Amino acid sequence: MESELSEDGYSVEAACRDYVEDRRSEKNEACAHDAHKRFERTVYGTAFGQIPVCRLVSLDIKAWRRETGLSKSSQNRTMTALRAALNLAVQNRRVGADRRIEWGSVRQHQGVTQRRTLFLDLDQRRLLIHHATGSVRDLMAGMALTGARPGDLASARRSHYDARTKSVTFAAKQAIRTVPLPTAAVALFDRLALGKRPGDFLFTRDDGKPWAHSDWDELVRAAAERAGLPAGVCLYSLRHAFITQSLMDGMSTLEVARISGTSLAMIERHYGHLVMTAARERLERVNLL
Repeated sequence: MESELSEDGYSVEAACRDYVEDRRSEKNEACAHDAHKRFERTVYGTAFGQIPVCRLVSLDIKAWRRETGLSKSSQNRTMTALRAALNLAVQNRRVGADRRIEWGSVRQHQGVTQRRTLFLDLDQRRLLIHHATGSVRDLMAGMALTGARPGDLASARRSHYDARTKSVTFAAKQAIRTVPLPTAAVALFDRLALGKRPGDFLFTRDDGKPWAHSDWDELVRAAAERAGLPAGVCLYSLRHAFITQSLMDGMSTLEVARISGTSLAMIERHYGHLVMTAARERLERVNLL
């Protein structure tokens, strides 16, 4: 039986837009922007978005998810945002709590989070950055030289960079870490820091505004196409390349984990095969008997 609270005219798109505004006021702009981009690609202006939440059923959601054209891992992330938006509609009493069963019964895809296998070698990384245009080139170079997450670089301010110690402090993901910078990264950060005040962002878009999640997606894809690189190249490909190259060149798992801001468990789970190969090569050089 439909709840008395249900508003027949309150659509899925309206619920998603309300969720974005809630994230903006209750969380931060980056979180709101991420949700907005996901809904912009999959909900806004679609037939699915026009369905009243009080009439939404699990079959609608499953059909929408299939038709997004996203990979299953991306479907999971977008479904998480949609579920949060619909739960907020219940919380705000725009629709009855009895409707939760519809989206609650749509389970996430299992076993779809796999390690990244697309490795860009040095020539490919240089080619990708060479074919980038505008300020995304700096963001890509920063990724390639630090192994940081995009959010680390996007939130880095002038005061976080210490030219004297040649290091930068990242404060994303509720964790703070200070990492050393190689010579090429120092040159990049020196240039980006020039003339900026302590509170200014180091990495900004062409319009001078700070980067928000997914702003770079199309720009990186376009650069990869111009460079003739394999499909699937994204900004995270440069982080994956940093971790892979560092391990292959002999850096310890602890060093790589600390610099890239991840856990030893993640390194072992996704890059253990590289660690084993590098260890075997070094072992061959040891005079054991």
